[in-house]
Amino acid sequence: MKKLSYIILGFIIGAVLTYYFCPRNCELPPLETKIVKPKGVISVAEAKSLNDNWTRYRKAAVDSAAQKQGRDKDDRSVYWDLKDVEDYLGYAKHYSDSIGYDMTGIRVYLGVYGQNAGQSKKDLTTMFIVPTGKKNNSTANSLNFNLVQGNGNIPTPPLNQGTGGENGYD
Repeated sequence: MKKLSYIILGFIIGAVLTYYFCPRNCELPPLETKIVKPKGVISVAEAKSLNDNWTRYRKAAVDSAAQKQGRDKDDRSVYWDLKDVEDYLGYAKHYSDSIGYDMTGIRVYLGVYGQNAGQSKKDLTTMFIVPTGKKNNSTANSLNFNLVQGNGNIPTPPLNQGTGGENGYD
């Protein structure tokens, strides 16, 4: 009987020590996600004004280049499905991490499909998204001086293949 009481006492002490020394995740996930308005958000009126300015100052030149290729108009916008953009951002973050980069943003480029793009895209404007960031220089140094600051393009495959559009911002 005396041995049994030592075993029970051992279990109790073990349970108490486990309770105090084992890590626990006591935080509950937040019920609501805080929505933060990002820098650079503009009003709809300002977007319409920017679009009107593009139409006023660039449309004729861009469309005249398209007319040389036998088209009335060139694309002036690109549409990506929200799911595709979200999936791409996750992919780009993962890919960038795997090749040693810290992804800090994206850059959108204008491009033009070449002569070999097929009749539906031949010489038309496109846009593509490129991840930006910096090389992750992990060093075992208490003072980390990174002389190369900036957000250059990361060699991660860009996102293209959006749907082109000829309409302006309505």
